Amino acid sequence: MTPALLLAHGAGGTVRANFSPLIPQLSRKRKVHAVDFPGSGTTPRATAPLELDDLADRLVAAADGEERFAIIGFSMGCAVAIRAAQRHPERVTALVLTAGFARIDDETRARMQKWARLLDGDRTALARYLMTIVLGEPFHRRMTSEQAEGFLELIALTVPPGTPEQVDLVLRADLRAEVPSLTVPTLVIGTKHDRLINPSTTRALADLIPGAQWAELDSGHAPSIEAPAEWFRQIEQFLDAQSQ
Repeated sequence: MTPALLLAHGAGGTVRANFSPLIPQLSRKRKVHAVDFPGSGTTPRATAPLELDDLADRLVAAADGEERFAIIGFSMGCAVAIRAAQRHPERVTALVLTAGFARIDDETRARMQKWARLLDGDRTALARYLMTIVLGEPFHRRMTSEQAEGFLELIALTVPPGTPEQVDLVLRADLRAEVPSLTVPTLVIGTKHDRLINPSTTRALADLIPGAQWAELDSGHAPSIEAPAEWFRQIEQFLDAQSQ
């Protein structure tokens, strides 16, 4: 059995929403642990602004007694994974960071701010906006009208109540000073058609991490929907190499 694995989800998501296609496959070789951050899933919503240190410690606590583990971070979860590696360096064996950032750029910030404003309004308008920034344009274009309507309905019904606090954390997060000191083996995966987190921002994250490996997915900001098989393959190949 290779070292255990922790999963860190993105803002406005849950472990299930962001990773469900991968979990059965990843679980074949290792124990997989995860926690929904405040306001997602069944975790109570926070009563104060979220902080990376707290989320990182919550994630590590979910390891359920495992001495060492790798972490897969997605979007906001990449920042949580990086902070966990900094706070618990003796326990984190590897990082896989998908669609992440050290600090968001101005274009991404504007998209996140619009997302935050729409949270207080009509859920259908919010869902339509999220669909345009979450799905890559090639994938979105291939959807039938029935698929698109079903996806819109799903988004509208499943917005986690803690999304405002999670989006706020993304807007505030800045890991540029600490990322260059990472020593853990790291794979950074860019999503080529991402319309939420600029692909160049994820590439900039990779460039800041000493020795980081780089890979790309033919996907927007929803790899679990758009490219789950290839996402799993890239993760598994990297993790297998770390266990040899």
